[in-house]
Amino acid sequence: MGNPWDNPWLTLIGLGEDGPEGLSPASHEALRRAEVIFGGPRHLALVGAAGRGQAWPVPFDTGPVLALRGRAVVVLASGDPFWFGAGGSLMAQLQPGEWVSHPALSTFQLAANRLGWRLEEVLCLGLHAAPFARLRPVLGRGVRAICTLRDGAAVGELAAWLAANGHASARLVVLERLGGPSERITFGVPDAASAPVSVAIEASDPGLPRASGLDDALFDHDGQITKRPVRALTLSALAPLSGEVLWDIGAGSGSVGIEWLLAGGARVVALEADPVRAARARGNAAAFGLAHRYDLVDARVPEGLDGLPVPDAVFVGGGASETVLGRLWEVIPAGCRLVMNAVTLETEALVLGWSARHGGSLLKIELSEPAAIGRKRGWRSSLPILQWSVVR
Repeated sequence: MGNPWDNPWLTLIGLGEDGPEGLSPASHEALRRAEVIFGGPRHLALVGAAGRGQAWPVPFDTGPVLALRGRAVVVLASGDPFWFGAGGSLMAQLQPGEWVSHPALSTFQLAANRLGWRLEEVLCLGLHAAPFARLRPVLGRGVRAICTLRDGAAVGELAAWLAANGHASARLVVLERLGGPSERITFGVPDAASAPVSVAIEASDPGLPRASGLDDALFDHDGQITKRPVRALTLSALAPLSGEVLWDIGAGSGSVGIEWLLAGGARVVALEADPVRAARARGNAAAFGLAHRYDLVDARVPEGLDGLPVPDAVFVGGGASETVLGRLWEVIPAGCRLVMNAVTLETEALVLGWSARHGGSLLKIELSEPAAIGRKRGWRSSLPILQWSVVR
């Protein structure tokens, strides 16, 4: 049986700042044979693509490349095409044997070698097309990160974002045009910087707590929020695992779904019928750098359940009824974990009936906090919550 990679129509070529001089013989041969060469304007100019060159559409789209399937096509990328490059986007539509890749040293490798950082201990983020908030869940004392940025102006914007989000003491190193004759490294933020540019960050301020039950003040809310201690117990019952999907029914501020993602869950699909609260939940997810993994459906339940990805866990925080639970029980798969918090007597009765029929575990949550009583203090109780956890 022949090697499936013997006759690829598509060649991915990683370019460094040294341009064509740094390319392998195989890359030069692919460029010589190419009918069409895709890349950014700067890369196309570096290889002298001329009439064969085609710049990427804005917004980015792999369609023009795939439309040429079977012809000799080259795609140019910075450094390693599979490290925040076009390679990963193309692979979803390609089969083994259709492509071959010739990577160059990535920005992250070059930056780590300039700084003497162990790359396996460094966070590598592509912020050239993603919000700075992606740093929020991962930055903390002692964390090192290397981030690619959109352009020189983004350097100052990143520094301002760090200062405004609890990382004013972070040490920054700006690295421009690494690997080329115009390479420049600046400790601190220069008055001006030019692309391609990356920033290395050494954080010294504390980041977000790693335990579930973040302070309520970290979320924008109108009071309709699963309070911190209850949220911690809810996350414990939901037990998020890597790669899992949560349905958050009656999302409110989005706090439970956001903490699901912070705890390792892969994705949240939230349902919230109130447009103001839906916007607030989206805003909270964006503020935590999690908008790309948080999908909010502006719909009521059970109508909004149709067509959603299959869940591994479901949290019902609001809007529960016999109809809602009945529909949920029909559509969730065997093995799915369902957690519901009941506050009102009517919802508590609903939970007790369902638990009698389907089993699971019940937990009564009664919390008290000190409050002023004249010149002294006493315990003020919150409304008790009945939590039901069950596996379908």
